[in-house]
Amino acid sequence: MSMASDMHVILRLPTRTLFEGRALRLRAVAPTGAFGILPNHVDFVTALVPSVLTVQTVDGVERFFGLDEGVLLKKGHEVSVSALRGVLGDDLLSLQQTVESTFVQMDEEERQARAALSRLEADMVRRFADLQRPQP
Repeated sequence: MSMASDMHVILRLPTRTLFEGRALRLRAVAPTGAFGILPNHVDFVTALVPSVLTVQTVDGVERFFGLDEGVLLKKGHEVSVSALRGVLGDDLLSLQQTVESTFVQMDEEERQARAALSRLEADMVRRFADLQRPQP
């Protein structure tokens, strides 16, 4: 494998790609603690815990991502991150505010969806029970 000065990073969510670009370094947090990756880092795969992922792009800009749990795969000069939820912040302070508002909103929407699904399931069970009753 050749020595590289940068790496291709792609950060995917279930519904879209949150980031794709060239990077000089990346910092993330696994269940065993924080770690960094440089372009010629050994290949590996790890789980990610809810945390901040930092990517320094080739133009020197640091990008901050608030991530929910996920997986990171480093193979060659490619780094692929898949996360359940994620948001981009301009800096750590704005990222914290974005994570709080976005994730709290997502949690509320998930709660409402689960409640609606529970009502649908209960209605379906009630209708099946009505079908099994003897008709007069």
